[in-house]
Amino acid sequence: MLIRVAAGIIERDGQIFVALRSSDKHQGGLWEFPGGKVEADETPQAALSRELAEECGIEVQGSESFHVIRHDYSDKSVELHFYRVFDFACEPHGKEGQQVAWVSRQQLTELAFPEANVPIVDMLQSK
Repeated sequence: MLIRVAAGIIERDGQIFVALRSSDKHQGGLWEFPGGKVEADETPQAALSRELAEECGIEVQGSESFHVIRHDYSDKSVELHFYRVFDFACEPHGKEGQQVAWVSRQQLTELAFPEANVPIVDMLQSK
């Protein structure tokens, strides 16, 4: 079964907002670009706005498609739709109690991400 996910690369002043996945979730204990599952009746971009409001307390006002990655883990397959979020209202925070941080593109390489996110971290190093 393929799980579609929308994730936001939230940028401000040369920093990127990341969140630590809860240890009880798939790939728990690893850092991620916030987002979540795309519901059957919504587009990835609509899911991005909904998920970032739920997880980070922001209202997406400007975003653009960045990259799509399909990855097979041993227990599930995911299709990740990454969006660069360049305009938003409110201050991002860990609305669900998750640890969050603003980091530079270079600092991303020092954090442990799920395997499917690694190509995105690499792509952000070259931009």
